[in-house]
Amino acid sequence: MPSEIRLAGVTATPLITLLAKAEESAMPDSLLRDRFAAAAIARVAEDLTHLKVGHDMTVAIAMRALLLDRWTTAFLDRHSDATVLHLGCGLDARVFRVDPPPSVHWFDVDFPEVIALRQRLYPCRRNYTAIAASITETTWLSQLPTGRPATIIAEGVLPYLGEDEVPQLLSRLVDRFPSGEIVFDAYSRLMIWMLHFNPAIRSTGASLRWALDEPAELERQVPGLKLVEDRSHWSASEAARMSPPARIALQILAATPMLQPMGRLVRYRF
Repeated sequence: MPSEIRLAGVTATPLITLLAKAEESAMPDSLLRDRFAAAAIARVAEDLTHLKVGHDMTVAIAMRALLLDRWTTAFLDRHSDATVLHLGCGLDARVFRVDPPPSVHWFDVDFPEVIALRQRLYPCRRNYTAIAASITETTWLSQLPTGRPATIIAEGVLPYLGEDEVPQLLSRLVDRFPSGEIVFDAYSRLMIWMLHFNPAIRSTGASLRWALDEPAELERQVPGLKLVEDRSHWSASEAARMSPPARIALQILAATPMLQPMGRLVRYRF
């Protein structure tokens, strides 16, 4: 039975990433191959064409998700007893794509209306818990175990938080777990300004606020964090999947030091 959607503002942004992952997974050269996203889209009753998720945004979102999946899987290969905390999980099917072993405890956290829709779109699974709360609240933290290493994932969510909210949130999480990793995407201040004109984001009414120009900024703000990996450039094979105008733009960015990096995927250890 199709699910009628009632999401707006920042709670509507998961529809962008869900649609992008479903559409990239339908491409002949798909790398994400997210059959769960495609199945979820098929259950959604609303016409999503107003989101204006074009080809290049579709590919970029899928590639972002793929790298975060790989970092998550690599962590679980080293820590089979880990806790996974997926912040602002939206309608993402990462728990099904990664398919962790039963020894892993997985927690998805998002606004109550988003979690309610997730529960209508996806089946239950063992050792999986969905927490209906804003990630900036503190009461939900008591539901998390404290004795396990943790990998914390935030895809397409931290830029929507306030400038002080991100270091406060990450500090609480670093204090909560004995050790682990935090992986997420971030944008420079210039890119945050440019994204205000993105048609897909504008269609939701959401706004981006938090920026990260240098990964070392966060190391200073959150004691215990140590940058392990910083991905801020597209490989040749990744860029080849973009449209000709997007490839030209990437070449211009690569040749203009003051404009890069505008976006990055980062992995910190604590």
